[in-house]
Amino acid sequence: MLAIFLKTLPFFAVIGLGYGAGRVRFFTAEATAYLTKFVFYFALSAMLFGFAANLDLAEIFSWAFVCAYLLASTLVWCLVVGVALLRGAKPEVAAFEAHTGIIGNVGFLGIPMLTLLLGPAAVGPVLLVLAVDLVVFSSVLTLLVVGFREGRMSWGIFRVLGVGLLKNPMIVSVVLGMAWGATGWALPAPANEFMVMLGAAATPCALFAIGASLAGRSAERLEVAAWLSFAKLVLHPAAVAVAALVIFPVERYAAGVMVAAASLPVAGNVFILAQHFGVAPQRVSTAILISTAFSVLTVTAVIAFVAR
Repeated sequence: MLAIFLKTLPFFAVIGLGYGAGRVRFFTAEATAYLTKFVFYFALSAMLFGFAANLDLAEIFSWAFVCAYLLASTLVWCLVVGVALLRGAKPEVAAFEAHTGIIGNVGFLGIPMLTLLLGPAAVGPVLLVLAVDLVVFSSVLTLLVVGFREGRMSWGIFRVLGVGLLKNPMIVSVVLGMAWGATGWALPAPANEFMVMLGAAATPCALFAIGASLAGRSAERLEVAAWLSFAKLVLHPAAVAVAALVIFPVERYAAGVMVAAASLPVAGNVFILAQHFGVAPQRVSTAILISTAFSVLTVTAVIAFVAR
């Protein structure tokens, strides 16, 4: 485990560097926002396109994999919703707490870290996890929150969901990359070098942006945020491990990557959604802060487990 910890430490050290830069105001909130935009729309998109262009969807897609992740995540989602409702939370708040308990930072942290630590073959399983998170659970969250507020479901909600998915550069990059890969054509050398150069900026910039964004967060609603962090860092990967390694016939390596992806701390885009809908942004923000801090140890332990 010490060897894995030493391998993961540089990733979290860059996050810590970004946090320090944000705390001393060397990196302002505005600068962090622009760095995040650069990573989201350019560097990470180039990395994802390059990965996807070299993947064979028929080889990486597995119904057992998708069903295992869906089942485990749904069970944890329902548990967190139940706890929130028993505490007296409103239905839309309960839905957001459940989303916080299962959506990890797969894009900014998981893709660069897991592909380096677990090997290039981890790309396919990580992208499947990312796709389920974005397409299934983010859509369910939007439908529930809007439905609770309006008291009904309308076709307009589905149009908004579709537009939102089409505007997400991570989804667009993966789809375009797979479409290019399906042609069997190699990228022209200048285009390939451009993608490699731009994609190489994704890892350090994404990690630095995570840390800098954490610097502006204050700790409030600690009890609830601690519970949500526990659900994300412990319950979610544990449930995924049981589903992938015991219940469904998921290939061992892919199952390990799935469990590692499930162990990642709460994603920053959950806070963006919480702010957008005006639902529990402070407890989500605190959960991101707590889960990221403790993930230095928990993610290391999980990766050590799956890498055995």
